[in-house]
Amino acid sequence: MELYQLRYFLEVATQRNFTRAAARLHLAQAALSEQIRKLEQELGTVLVVRGRRESTLTAAGDALLLHARSLLAGAETARQAVLDVAGVRRGRLVVACIPSVSSCLLPPVIVAFRAKYPEVELVLVEETSAGVAEWVESGRAELGFVQLPVAGRGFGVEPLLMERFDLVVPRGHRLARRMSAGLAEVAEEPFVFYRGRARESALEACRAAGFEPRVACETMELDTVRALVAAGLGVALLPELALRSLGPALVAVPLEANPIARQLGLLHRLGPGFSPAGQAFRALLKTSADGAVPQSEIGASEAGPRS
Repeated sequence: MELYQLRYFLEVATQRNFTRAAARLHLAQAALSEQIRKLEQELGTVLVVRGRRESTLTAAGDALLLHARSLLAGAETARQAVLDVAGVRRGRLVVACIPSVSSCLLPPVIVAFRAKYPEVELVLVEETSAGVAEWVESGRAELGFVQLPVAGRGFGVEPLLMERFDLVVPRGHRLARRMSAGLAEVAEEPFVFYRGRARESALEACRAAGFEPRVACETMELDTVRALVAAGLGVALLPELALRSLGPALVAVPLEANPIARQLGLLHRLGPGFSPAGQAFRALLKTSADGAVPQSEIGASEAGPRS
């Protein structure tokens, strides 16, 4: 049994589809199937039930999955320990995060990390909160940034910061000059939703305000949300991190009465602890985050609109 075979098996188990798993691994599907078949032959049992659309693990596959994750995590830790003897000079660190964190919070951390540890390969993966949790739980990422809470047990959780949501409108909008606004005031307007857990938070707030929002568009790209609102397609509810680069065509108006907030958190894989590279990245993050986004005063509405 080879470690690379266990990595292949873990990807098949995660994706539940040989085609998607092969694409993630940059392998031909036939080559991936052959390696899983060899693993099954060595163990003397079927591990994966192959379906046309989805593949599922057998009981033996479920048993192997638990040990595969542990073995791969241990092997990676051993590899990192050897490479990091010289003081985080080499190695590989995989960080998974939601897009608002990767584009708005992490850039200065990444720049500082690259300047200090130029030989460490830093891999950044963008996913939804659920996807980030999956990456960390499976051991494919050491660190993950999500909107809390998230489901799962295979990782540690550390609250990072709280941020509020503001209403984002075009500069010529009737509410653009207001110091604050009630969410019900835009009940009749179309919304551009930022997809993911942020969308769920925004939907819940609209419903709590007494209306079902009319959805003009949904997207995972923050730049697209900003561009569509600037073009007049609708209004948006965005978290503080996403308000840093609004541009001259947009205004962020704080919400009054029942503001929306979300908690961001740092996930880390369970096991032997942080790698030296992970420790270094986390330390730089703490330095940056402490002054990057203030803990929002839930209920405060004194701040004026931001452009």
